[in-house]
Amino acid sequence: MTRVHGENSSDLAQQLIGTWELVSYQVEDKKSGEMIEAMGDCPRGRVIFTADGWVAFNLEGSLRQPAVTDWDRAQLMKTLVAYIGRYRIEHDQWITRVETAWAPEWVGTEQRRTVTVDGAHATVITPWREMPNWADRGPSRSLIRFRRA
Repeated sequence: MTRVHGENSSDLAQQLIGTWELVSYQVEDKKSGEMIEAMGDCPRGRVIFTADGWVAFNLEGSLRQPAVTDWDRAQLMKTLVAYIGRYRIEHDQWITRVETAWAPEWVGTEQRRTVTVDGAHATVITPWREMPNWADRGPSRSLIRFRRA
C-alpha cells in the first residue's frame, strides 16, 4: 500500500492511482526565467501509479529516430526521462525512491514532485535542479501536465 503522510495525502494518493498520458512538458530556466521546449513541441510519455506503491515514469522527446551511430544513441539520451521506484505521498508531493533509471545518478535518490489533480488532469512541478539531460544549462525545473489515460 502507498504510504501517505499529512492531511489530504490519502486523497491525493487515491486520485493518482492509474495511468496518466503526457499532455505537455516545459522546462523553466532559473537564470533567465525562459520557458524551454527541451523535449520538442510534441513529446510523449506516461506515468503509472499502482495501488501498492510503485510508479513508472517514461517521457520521450519529439521526433526521436532510431540511432545509427554511437553518437546518435548518446544524443537520444538527452530526449529521454525514465525511472521506476516506490513512491509515497506527503501533503501535495509525490516522492519516488528511484530503483532503476535512464540516468544512473538518480538510482537510490528520492525525487520530489509537487502535484495537483484537477479532474482528469494532473500538473507536476519539479524542484529546481540540474537535469542530467542538459546539465550544461544550469538549474531548471520541469512543468508537466498529464491527463488520465
